[in-house]
Amino acid sequence: MVARSVFPMTTTYLELSQDGGGAHKFYEVTVDGLEVSVRYGRIGATGQTQRSSFATADKARAAAAKKIGEKVRKGYAAAVPGGRAARSVTRRAVGSAPSTARAAAPVLWRFRTGSAAFGIHVDEDRIWMGNQAGDVFTLDHGGEVLARFGLPDGVKCLVADDFWIYAGCDDGKVYDLSSKLPFAAYDIAADVDIFWLDIHEGVLDVADRSGRLTVIDHEDEHQWSRSGRGEYAWMVRADGRAVYYGDTHGVAAYAADGSGELWHTPVDGAVLFGWQEDTAVYAGTGHRKVQRLAKRDGRVEAVYACDATVYACATSPGGRFVFAGDSASSVYCFAEDGTRLWKLGIGGGSALSMQYRDERLYLVTTDGSLVCVDASEAAIQAAQQGSVPVARDVKLAAALPTYTPATTASAVASVASVGAAGEAPAGSIVVECALEGGRSRVRVVSPGYEPAWNVQFPRAIREPGARFVVEALHPAAGGFYRVRGEIRRLL
Repeated sequence: MVARSVFPMTTTYLELSQDGGGAHKFYEVTVDGLEVSVRYGRIGATGQTQRSSFATADKARAAAAKKIGEKVRKGYAAAVPGGRAARSVTRRAVGSAPSTARAAAPVLWRFRTGSAAFGIHVDEDRIWMGNQAGDVFTLDHGGEVLARFGLPDGVKCLVADDFWIYAGCDDGKVYDLSSKLPFAAYDIAADVDIFWLDIHEGVLDVADRSGRLTVIDHEDEHQWSRSGRGEYAWMVRADGRAVYYGDTHGVAAYAADGSGELWHTPVDGAVLFGWQEDTAVYAGTGHRKVQRLAKRDGRVEAVYACDATVYACATSPGGRFVFAGDSASSVYCFAEDGTRLWKLGIGGGSALSMQYRDERLYLVTTDGSLVCVDASEAAIQAAQQGSVPVARDVKLAAALPTYTPATTASAVASVASVGAAGEAPAGSIVVECALEGGRSRVRVVSPGYEPAWNVQFPRAIREPGARFVVEALHPAAGGFYRVRGEIRRLL
């Protein structure tokens, strides 16, 4: 071991900050004997840290010098920590006017959170909603609150990928909420200001403020990116063939492997929201329309005309009915061919996101409400005649626990530790963290699994040599495993 007095600890701090909303990030390298620590992230944030150990102090210093040189060549320069302030996070500027609809929607129940809400996902068992205060709630279809997650920053969107539920937040991270303890599954590049995201078979697609599309794999590693023709990219949807992206200049489709643009279609107004079905994508626009585009070639197949700026849209399965929410607190339903069937007022804010399921339309609004509307034919006919139910106000249980992300392996251990003297219970699934080429990887050590496949695993709790017991592992199409259920540290 080389004495620390001979090789004292050294720290190099660099920043890259560009005008006009570009990069605003730092990169710090510390050499302490045989160990090199790299901390990086948005200026003003704590960032994340990666550590590597080397056989000699000379190799550690050489590795650090290489990292620093790479960043300097990319435009980073020496700086003093704290000299620049954190750049403010973009909040979607939205307003809400009173509805001009002649009738009120048949609202069954309403859950008020007090903070504007963009995120919603509805599955067979639960409704997920997330707001700008960083709260994510789950409710059953009757409106009972089941759980609450407290994330570090505002929730921009909620998306599902099979069983897994992900929340994209203003801190630049995407959190996996599929188990009781949420974790940061993806840490987007420090200069990416998330506007919307989608995920398909573990591959994450991010649309951002600057009009860029970024694609990241299950190991949180950059795959490819494209700059669109416009900015403020609120729409991104993905399937196995392509990624569908919308910004201020229209909608484009890019090959899923990043090999190129398949088509681009200008639409009437800036795209503010997107939806997809098997053969079509739907773009809600600032020019009071929803437009349906064929996935095959981008041809506009139908137009759904509203009376104000369209903040959100959704469809029933197969696109039989098309729904839209506007900036004037109204919600619309159209037939597949574009015929308007009804327009109703929802009250208490405009819908920022929506989803339809089993004759119910679920909305999250500018006033922070989750609203359940009876969208059955009988209920709508009654509403148009002025007969609506008395909406029930859902209350949050005072004793409901709030689950927050784990930030270290010891935090996971304090939640649920297993084993004695490093032994796992019989029949359990054990994974192990290791450093490979300076990167932290997680592999399965239990028999019966592909030993060469990586495991998608929380970066914040990875420690070289640490072992964890996971509840279940599921193979993904890309040749890796995804964790389902609880993660427990093996002592």
